[in-house]
Order: sequence, then C-alpha cells, then structure tokens
Amino acid sequence: MDLLAPVKAVGWVTGVFGAEKSFAANPIIGSPRLNRLGLHRRRVATAAAMAARRRRAMAEGIPAEDREAFDRDGFVIKRDYLPADIFARLRREVFSDPLPAREMRQGQTVTRMIPLGPDIAARLPTARAVIANPVLRRLTGYVAGRAGEPHAFIQTVIAEPAAGPGAGGRDPQTAMHADTFHSTAKYWLFLHDVGEEDGPFIYLPGSHRLTPERLEWEYEQSLTARDAGRHHHSLGSFRATPAQAKALGYGAPKRVAVPGNTLVVADTYGFHSRAPSDRPTVRTEIHGNLRRNPFAPWNGLDIQAAPGVRGRQVDLYLAYADWRSRRSGKPPLWRDVGAVKADGPASI
Repeated sequence: MDLLAPVKAVGWVTGVFGAEKSFAANPIIGSPRLNRLGLHRRRVATAAAMAARRRRAMAEGIPAEDREAFDRDGFVIKRDYLPADIFARLRREVFSDPLPAREMRQGQTVTRMIPLGPDIAARLPTARAVIANPVLRRLTGYVAGRAGEPHAFIQTVIAEPAAGPGAGGRDPQTAMHADTFHSTAKYWLFLHDVGEEDGPFIYLPGSHRLTPERLEWEYEQSLTARDAGRHHHSLGSFRATPAQAKALGYGAPKRVAVPGNTLVVADTYGFHSRAPSDRPTVRTEIHGNLRRNPFAPWNGLDIQAAPGVRGRQVDLYLAYADWRSRRSGKPPLWRDVGAVKADGPASI
C-alpha cells in the first residue's frame, strides 16, 4: 500500500491548475481521455488569455520599441546594453576568481551554472546590480506574461565537438522546442561575442502567439505525449519538426548571432533551440528565467520574493533536485564541480 498515494493525488490535481507540464509524471495532465475532451487545449488557451491580460497591466512600464519587438517576434534584442565601462567591470568580476559551480552534460555540450544567490552576488556587485535592475525585471515580467522574481545565475555553454555524440546522448537543446505550455521568459546578457558558427540561440519569430493552428497542434500532441518516445516531449516540452513548423505558418528561424554586451529576452513558449557548434566554443552569459503559475490573474504576490527565499531560488532548486536524486538512486542532473573559473574548461 502506498501511504503517499493521497498526497500524490492532491499534487496531481493542484498541478493541473498550476505550471505543472509533465504528461509522463502527472496522470491527469497525461490522460489521453481527458485530453481528447480538451484538457490540454483549455489549459493552453486559458494561460494565453491570462498572460495577455497581465501584459496589458504591465505595458505602460515597457518602452514602445520593446513592446513592438516582442509582440511581433516573441523576443527583444538590446545591443550595447550596458555602458562600456560597466560591461568591462562585469567581465572582470565574473572571470577573475573561481566560483562554486554545477555542470550538466548533454551530448557534446556542457552547461555550467553558477547560482547568483546572496553569498555569490555579494562578491560580484556589478552582476548583482545587473540582475536587480528594475528595467530588466520589468521587461522580463512583460515577456513572461507575469511579473515576479527571476532565477539568476552565470551560465557558461561549452561545446566539445570532439567528444562525439556518444558523450551523453544527443543535446536535446538543439531540437526546436517550446519549454512548456504557457508564456515564460529567459534572458541572456552575453559576456562573449556569439558568432554564426558558435552555436547561437535560434528562435522562430512569431511562434509565441497562440494561433488557431498552434492550438490545434497542441491538442494533437496532447493525445500521444504521455507515451511519446521523445523524453522531453513526454515531459511537456513539445518538440516541433521543421515540417511541422512550416505547416504552422512560421517562417525562417532567426539565428541570434550577436556581439558581447547584448541582452536577449525571449518568451520560451515560442519555438527555440540552440544551434549545434562544429568547433570548440565557450561562451558565458548572465542568465535568468521567470516561470510562474500561468492561471493567476495578478502579477504580484510572488512567494519567491519572500525573505529567506529571494535570491536563493536556484540554490533551493538544486537542493531539492539532489534530494530527489538520492531518493531515486540516480545520479544528479547537475553535478557539483566545486569552484571553477566561469569561462574555464569543462569538468565533466
């Protein structure tokens, strides 16, 4: 007898009314019968309507050119984001000393994460000022469709083509995908130049909008997602083939090759990916993401901004992930590699 069954059942039900996305882990969200009746379709449509309502409340605080770019494309690109002297100081801070990091390998790519919690941010005052900037926070909230407290960290992406595809399987980030079923935001302030051959971010312009065609596609995917052979697809991060993207009416993808000191903020409900790199590359960015319950009608009241939680969201997430790994007996997704240089070679 599973003594935790009632607790799990409550979690599954409440997950339907929140940001839970996994068709494999939640039997209600993953139910083909309920999805034939329109469960996933209704969640997607309601989330989109609520995001539009909340954005209207935030629009006045966003420059017109940023609103127009986002509404048209699903992302905003701001070159020369920081004054040159502040950007130089930021780079010196980030690259000077080893910092406690985690790494994850996905095929030929290693992603390094240095959480910008209070302890690390205190050592990096320029980075702390960047992530606390109200202009960035307002834009991130607008793109996410809900204001809140972003998770922030220093991220380094290390491409190792010589490692071969067997180094950890295919990099799932190179497949065109949506992160989840509703608007969310991610931002990248690039500390290195990112060229066309350096594995840049790719986005399908306009794919953040919920069109009738996209809603029908979402419905079709929901009928089989639970048992899909593609792991991330079954977890609710739907993958789209080039043929599917074309059938949905999207044009050519945009490769975001940009110089350092460029800020990119994108709604990752829109289809996006990371381009594979055919040569060894290392790039570092100040990275943040914002994902909240898509069904709440308000923007405020974010528990992640509460004392003792604010700034520690990534640390708490990693502690929870470690606990789950110990319970399951599986190795952790993010491996603790100790203190390393942000732009140093991969440790795993």
